[in-house]
Amino acid sequence: MRILVLDIPKEGVVFEDYLPYLLDETKHAWSLLKSDVIREIYFRQDRPGVVVIVEAESIEKAKEACSQFPLAKAGLIDFTYIPFGNYTLWENLFDEQHKI
Repeated sequence: MRILVLDIPKEGVVFEDYLPYLLDETKHAWSLLKSDVIREIYFRQDRPGVVVIVEAESIEKAKEACSQFPLAKAGLIDFTYIPFGNYTLWENLFDEQHKI
């Protein structure tokens, strides 16, 4: 299952609060990327934070992996989990009424 994971900064937290954890945060992300849990990871452009595409058997498994991020363990961030799948409406293109 693919899951879109968006970080949620805790209220009142500032960037300086993250600094002691950033190296370990990056190491954990790298380990998840190498183990194919993280498929893609991006910086958000609308605010500080990340967008992560996770591959997991379930949302619960994705939560287990993400709960181990140092910023999450320190209580500085939380996450929103959005499961998604392939777009299947391509078949509409091949419907008889659309053929030339």
